[in-house]
Amino acid sequence: MTATILFVDDEPDLEALILQKFRRQIRDGQLALIFARDGLEALESLEQNPHVDMVVSDINMPRMDGLSLLAKLQEAEEKKSTIIVSAYGDMSNIRTAMNRGAFDFLTKPIDFADLEATIEKTIRHVEMLREVRRRQMEAERAHASLSRFFSPEIARRLAGDVDGDGMEVQWRDVATLFTDITGFTSLVETAPPQTLGELLNEYVGGMTEIVFAHEGTVAKIIGDAIQVLFNAPGDQPDYATRAVACAHALDAWAEDFSASWKARGVNFGATRIGAHAGPALVGNFGGNRFFDYTAYGDTVNTAARLETANKHLGTRICVSASVAKGAENFRSRPVGDLMLRGRSEPLRAFEPLLQAKFEAPATAQYAEAFAKMEAGDAAAMPAFAALVGMHADDPLAGFHLKRLLNGAKGTRMQLE
Repeated sequence: MTATILFVDDEPDLEALILQKFRRQIRDGQLALIFARDGLEALESLEQNPHVDMVVSDINMPRMDGLSLLAKLQEAEEKKSTIIVSAYGDMSNIRTAMNRGAFDFLTKPIDFADLEATIEKTIRHVEMLREVRRRQMEAERAHASLSRFFSPEIARRLAGDVDGDGMEVQWRDVATLFTDITGFTSLVETAPPQTLGELLNEYVGGMTEIVFAHEGTVAKIIGDAIQVLFNAPGDQPDYATRAVACAHALDAWAEDFSASWKARGVNFGATRIGAHAGPALVGNFGGNRFFDYTAYGDTVNTAARLETANKHLGTRICVSASVAKGAENFRSRPVGDLMLRGRSEPLRAFEPLLQAKFEAPATAQYAEAFAKMEAGDAAAMPAFAALVGMHADDPLAGFHLKRLLNGAKGTRMQLE
């Protein structure tokens, strides 16, 4: 880099001496020199040349002396590294200069070897400050970008990760959630644009805050659909537990949100959630120009299809056996063995339950009916019929009763 130095001194012969002394550095593009006769001229020069890296200033000058110039330089938003020059015996002024923020000082008559060494030291200091500012700006930009994807704590950690170790594409075991809203397409076609914009911003903002509260990563937002990752980019040994807790929190918030908008005359549908755990290819797939931290693979596709399965099952949350197995104190009722599109083997799925519902008598009754269905017992049909008779608002029990009435057997089911 070329370092630009402003020399401020009223001695008429100094400019020629300085240019002669540093002619080689000037010729090689290492230095660019600017000269001013006093503090006022120096300030005018700095306005015209804001790229000046450092200032070398005498103290005793007309109109504005070096100490007054130094004070002005320290008031500026971008402080210039300043070397103060004074007579050897004038230690009082030198002490004042250092207290006011001068980087270093030289005594007159100037020893040019000392001047050259001091300039080199100051340039190294300026370069260090530039690097610190550059890294700080990069961290601030990174934090602003990362905050769209990660919780504040994770964003701060990743923004400070100068090596970017958390961003590289890699295979990781993750839990992934997919959410979607029933009937959203119809809402888009009928709601006024301003209403739709307010509604969607509030919904996505609220859902994202819940994800961040559980230290999840927002991998994608596509319209009303949200994809969430756990155990990426950092390690979360309890990622399955986090995923289940987050799913419950999202479900509760979305139900309240839907009710509040229905009270305002907007028919906002239910939010469906699917979750699966397993290996996925995770990282920044945007290259150097575009940041796109996301995940790909069968685990991601399966989570998306479990979200869709809710539509057929009548559930709002549907998770795989891998999530159920990994989550601590997992409470649920079995859904069945789903033959999902793109998979050759059935996937055991569960509906996670909060403790109160899990301990309700209806859940035990459902478990008994399901066990009969799984064993191929003909008593499964009347068991589900009795359950639906007492709990007509249980869509999953109704789904199984309908299957059995249509001649289905066992727990394996093909969902379109």
